[in-house]
Amino acid sequence: MTPLGEFEVLVLLAVLHLGEHAYPAAVRAEIERRARRTVARGAVYVTLDRLEAKKLVTSRQGESGSGRAGRPRRYCRVSPKGLRAVRRALQAVEGMRLGLEPLLNES
Repeated sequence: MTPLGEFEVLVLLAVLHLGEHAYPAAVRAEIERRARRTVARGAVYVTLDRLEAKKLVTSRQGESGSGRAGRPRRYCRVSPKGLRAVRRALQAVEGMRLGLEPLLNES
């Protein structure tokens, strides 16, 4: 399997945090809040599409949100394959981090 990019990992983690409330606008807000970085709206949609094509995320149409002119929301969920991919990505980062504590903890 192709390794995940940083933003793909952030999107998957946001979907996991949001659970049944994971739709693109909420995913964007969750990343902005937790990762403290600005996220373009389109980036979330494109990434969710790519993750769904890789079968790492599944989606379904749900109820429309307020102020959305009756359009249904697209709710997302991390698939078992996606959960395995997130675990591998986090293990890889953790493996690279080990031993760097003195450098990373400097003021």
